[in-house]
Amino acid sequence: MAWRDRAAALSILASLLAGCAMIDRMSGVAEAKRLQTSGVVASARIVEIWDTGITVNQDPVIGMKVEVTRADGSTYSATILKSLISRLDIPRFQPGSVVDVRIDPQDPAKVALDAYTYH
Repeated sequence: MAWRDRAAALSILASLLAGCAMIDRMSGVAEAKRLQTSGVVASARIVEIWDTGITVNQDPVIGMKVEVTRADGSTYSATILKSLISRLDIPRFQPGSVVDVRIDPQDPAKVALDAYTYH
């Protein structure tokens, strides 16, 4: 492979990796991945949902206001700004539904869905 071909291939690879990182941030997947490894398990009742206008592979990214219930029974309100959900799971994410979440132990205002395992 010629020098220019290698440089072009590396440039394309770098662009793809940067694009994937941007999608993770735009979709909320990066935060969900982080909280799945370090977050505290809790449940949350969905109070309100909204469309963010973002889709990834035709799956919507939604925002939610939730009422979080910790293991000790205490509750508080939180906002999940972005969560990527499957379009097949839209019925599961409606006001009144209870979903599994993860809470940042250092900042309980940071909450992410624990509905999916991201790879």
